[in-house]
Amino acid sequence: MAKQAKKQPQLPTKDELLAFIASQPGKVGTREIARAFGLKNQNRIALKRMLRELADEGKVESRRKKLHHAGALPQVTLADITGRDSDGELIATPTEWDEDAHGAPPKIRIASSRRLQPGETAGVGDRALLRVEETEDDEARYSGRVIKVIDKAKTRVLGIFRELPGGGGRLIAVDKKQRGKELTIAPGATKDAKDGDLIAVSVAQSGRFGLPIARVEEKLGSLKSERAVSIIAIHAHQIPHVFPNAVLAEAEAAKPAEVSGREDWRRLPLVTIDPADAKDHDDAVHAERDTDKSNPGGHVIVVAIANVSHYVRPGSALDKEALSRGNSVYFPDRVVPMLPERISNDLCSLRPGENRAALAVRMVIGADGKKRSHTFHRVLMKSAAKLYYAQAQAAIDGRTDDTTGPLLDPVLKPLYAAYEALKRAREERGPLDLDLPERKILLKPDGTVDRVVTPERLDAHKLIEEYMILANVAAAETLEKARVPLIYRVHDEPSLEKVEALRQFLETLHISMPKGGAMRAEQFNRILAKVKGQDVEKLVNEVVLRSQAQAEYSAENYGHFGLNLRRYAHFTSPIRRYADLIVHRGIIRAQKFGDDGLPESQDVAALNEIGAQISAAERRAMKAERETNDRLIAHFLADKIGATFEGRISGVTRAGLFIKLDDTGADGFVPARMIGDDFYRYEEAQHAMIGNRTGETHRLGDKVTVRLAEAAPVAGALRFDLLSEGKISAQRRPPRPDRSQRAARPERGRPQQRSGKRRR
Repeated sequence: MAKQAKKQPQLPTKDELLAFIASQPGKVGTREIARAFGLKNQNRIALKRMLRELADEGKVESRRKKLHHAGALPQVTLADITGRDSDGELIATPTEWDEDAHGAPPKIRIASSRRLQPGETAGVGDRALLRVEETEDDEARYSGRVIKVIDKAKTRVLGIFRELPGGGGRLIAVDKKQRGKELTIAPGATKDAKDGDLIAVSVAQSGRFGLPIARVEEKLGSLKSERAVSIIAIHAHQIPHVFPNAVLAEAEAAKPAEVSGREDWRRLPLVTIDPADAKDHDDAVHAERDTDKSNPGGHVIVVAIANVSHYVRPGSALDKEALSRGNSVYFPDRVVPMLPERISNDLCSLRPGENRAALAVRMVIGADGKKRSHTFHRVLMKSAAKLYYAQAQAAIDGRTDDTTGPLLDPVLKPLYAAYEALKRAREERGPLDLDLPERKILLKPDGTVDRVVTPERLDAHKLIEEYMILANVAAAETLEKARVPLIYRVHDEPSLEKVEALRQFLETLHISMPKGGAMRAEQFNRILAKVKGQDVEKLVNEVVLRSQAQAEYSAENYGHFGLNLRRYAHFTSPIRRYADLIVHRGIIRAQKFGDDGLPESQDVAALNEIGAQISAAERRAMKAERETNDRLIAHFLADKIGATFEGRISGVTRAGLFIKLDDTGADGFVPARMIGDDFYRYEEAQHAMIGNRTGETHRLGDKVTVRLAEAAPVAGALRFDLLSEGKISAQRRPPRPDRSQRAARPERGRPQQRSGKRRR
């Protein structure tokens, strides 16, 4: 009798897939789905096709190569507590949420927690780190437990003082969320503030009638000087900028490290290479030919990093303050450091000729630039020189000076020779190769804007970048091998939804892109290579950038898509990034270098919470830096109303066009109603506004001429009149007067500000 054929498992329906994904407490991958439905390898292709279709329909999303319902929150979420429900329970919403993609942010009902210390109870207005779970509650989609209160509600408000006849005045808030709101300041509560001063006030309880009452706590300067602009961002984003006395006391009590317990590397000619305006120098480099005959053409590279963990011990006041700051914040006129100057600019700054404690990694690379081996060392070093990028590059190009002349042959040439090998490995690895140069604002001695420049990208910059990447990979590999938990720097692959949107856009430029499936960095690079030197080069680079996920910190590794690396951790800047400090402590624990390593209590769960907190701090710093630059440029252009500028369309929305000026990089806005003599509809797939009657098209990346109509320095906002004609996409448009000859239209609303691009 013939043996009965084994029944093949049936593929689940889309509804069954969605139900299964929703039933899982965390995120789920194709492996878990296949196991749950008994699917074999031959069914995997069909399963992945169904999942891609669900992603294209917006019903699921891919995060960290796992699937979850579209718009779902991660298990650890940073949230703002906004109020209470009818039962008096706290309600929060996620701090970061894409309303355009997912609608209104979900509500999180907060359960009481016994883990918090006295004085850390969460309340309305606080920002907290929550562990959340999805519920079936109609009122609140999630329940959450407070892990840690990040920021307590502030009663301090920043704004501009406006004098009133007879004394006293009003405060006009500069926070965008509070724009249009005013506070009354009594005559005896002004602290002699003058009209136009930037001030910080404390808000008293307001009555049922009239404006809330405030008292001036601090005068921060006049807005006539750009020096006040970074202060606006610091207060608006609640960036900690004053070190508590206990933190300063710990820093001042710190003593220079001794050679005891360290390898003595003071004779090794390590050098620092940094920007000309750098105030701290936390990394030094050295390279030489490998004398091992089994590695012909190879090199030995050393990267030494300031041993910050020697001074900042777990649980200390310095450590707690560094975690709350997360990173240093850089403005054109000042730096808000993560650590006090005694640590960052003194004990941990690798100054020439001074003994400094460091963690060093010695890496052997082959002639192909690939790393063959590495070892970590706890050392005492002495920098041979402090060099700047342009200075090092000039020396290699044949223009030495008194400092670089003696270093050219023994130090600089070997550094560049090793870099040439690393370049070969980079080209083979194929990281994402976007060409989007960043501008830098230079100030005059009085704090006003001098000019905006685009610094030249030198081989010296790339050399240091490749050395640091190699050291970061070595750190991650060492900690993984030792099974010591760490915080990775991770960058997820683009979502299927964003890849499909990019594919559709590229089709409008007659650029083909494979349909379906995950993208690799090399595929993006082939697209970028196709448009190199063409008019659409900047446009395509910008759209490819927007298709990418945002890098973050996590104790769970899902690789770095942009760098095309399987494992990557930040090790090279512990002075300015808390993640690097955690990695240093892990290295010390893994290598048994001392008693200041990573505590056993900081396991993967604890580090995941820290990762979420410092990722949020990084985004906070980026927004503050970007808004400060916008305000500075608006100050710079405020006396140029009516002037014309050349630029490009840098963003297209239903509300209008965002314009980036060529010479300054300033961002401004043209409202949709002021584009032209037509009704313009927004075409998302084409990144364009198209006139219904004329077919006139204004598209992302188009060159335009604009006239500055309004500048609002406090908000960092510019409004432009569009003078350029659009391209005709459907039918010929009847002739009309040249826009440059027409009178500027009156503004019918506040100027709007563009949110800046995401950095990798």
